[in-house]
Amino acid sequence: MFKAIRDRLLLSYLLVLASILSVFAIAVRVVFTHALSQQVTEKLAALGQGATANLELEDGQLKFERDFPTSSSIDRDRALEWFDAQGRSIGKQGRYTLTLPLAGQNAVQTQAGTPRIRGVTVRAIDSDSGRLLGYVRASQSLDEFDETLKKLDWGLGGGITIALLLSGVGGAILTRQAMQPIEQSFDRLKQFTADASHELRSPLMAIQANVEVALAYPEGIRSKGDTEKFEAIASATSQTIGLTEDLLFLARTDHFPDREWQVLNLADLLDDLVRLYQPQAERKNICLQASGSRALSLLGDADRLRRLFANLIANALHYTSSGGRVEIDRRLAGKQIVVRIEDTGIGMSSEQLERVFDRFWRAEESRSYQSGGSGLGLAIALAIAQNHQGTITVTSQIGVGSCFTVRLPASSQGSEVRR
Repeated sequence: MFKAIRDRLLLSYLLVLASILSVFAIAVRVVFTHALSQQVTEKLAALGQGATANLELEDGQLKFERDFPTSSSIDRDRALEWFDAQGRSIGKQGRYTLTLPLAGQNAVQTQAGTPRIRGVTVRAIDSDSGRLLGYVRASQSLDEFDETLKKLDWGLGGGITIALLLSGVGGAILTRQAMQPIEQSFDRLKQFTADASHELRSPLMAIQANVEVALAYPEGIRSKGDTEKFEAIASATSQTIGLTEDLLFLARTDHFPDREWQVLNLADLLDDLVRLYQPQAERKNICLQASGSRALSLLGDADRLRRLFANLIANALHYTSSGGRVEIDRRLAGKQIVVRIEDTGIGMSSEQLERVFDRFWRAEESRSYQSGGSGLGLAIALAIAQNHQGTITVTSQIGVGSCFTVRLPASSQGSEVRR
């Protein structure tokens, strides 16, 4: 139980840390990408602005000097393209030029493909007349830009992974240390419950034995009223003994794995319980029957599994009226054994279903334990199922009935083993 709590705490811690680091990484990437993109755009604008000086008007024709210093201004990833005032291309230099239509002044264009290309357009103005001579578009391959972002992603991802691994190790140590006082307190409480149950059982059994002796020899009882009092004492003592036995059983739940477990046929165990409870069902005029597979191998403790299903069957019989039905169906579903115990009893509301496995919980009115039960039967059944790596679920409808479904792992072994 505590291991599961530690694991959930550690997982929650790591999820929160991962969320914080992810938000941080995304923010860093967005800011860095914007800054790097702005830097590329500014460099292209400066390159284009410098290239506007290469345009000149001769005899009404716009021309550019073909001896533009490419080696100093245009490297292998950049290109320049000149346009006249009408947007017609009159020349270009460099490898990576855009194929997109010319845009307006200071327009930034990005062309998809391999590689991606970024372009910035600037106007060329005659310094003497202020007349528009044409346009220059500087462009650049974004391979280096994308490669830089890829390295950033790897760095951020690697950093987050290493941080989570180190935090996981540290968190596991810290959660273990934090849970130790709680575990010790729980162990002391569990030991107290076990000791108290053990101490209560002895005097109660002594009281019960003496009352039974008195009832066995009625000549020693002074009046009929004394007999009724002794019978009430005997009934209350029996209920108290049952309660202490249930408390002791739940207190020792964590020690189940220390017992010898066997491979057994669950179908035979259920058939035995049906025969055991058949007289009780007949007295209430209830049809109790079992159906389904005959061979259901299961690794577990026969006594505790018998108690699990006995509690469920007794519960179904108790809340089923005369003329009703209690049906037990057992099937093999993949690697699981599925046992359904369905009754036509009074049913439960959705609010009652949420608490049906709570210890000492008793429903109101007609679902109260009028027979003197302790309110621990279903809690014990759930504890046994969980100890066998199984589950119990319940569905119910008021006035229609309830269905408890037990799922337990099947076993293909055929010999006794220790868990």
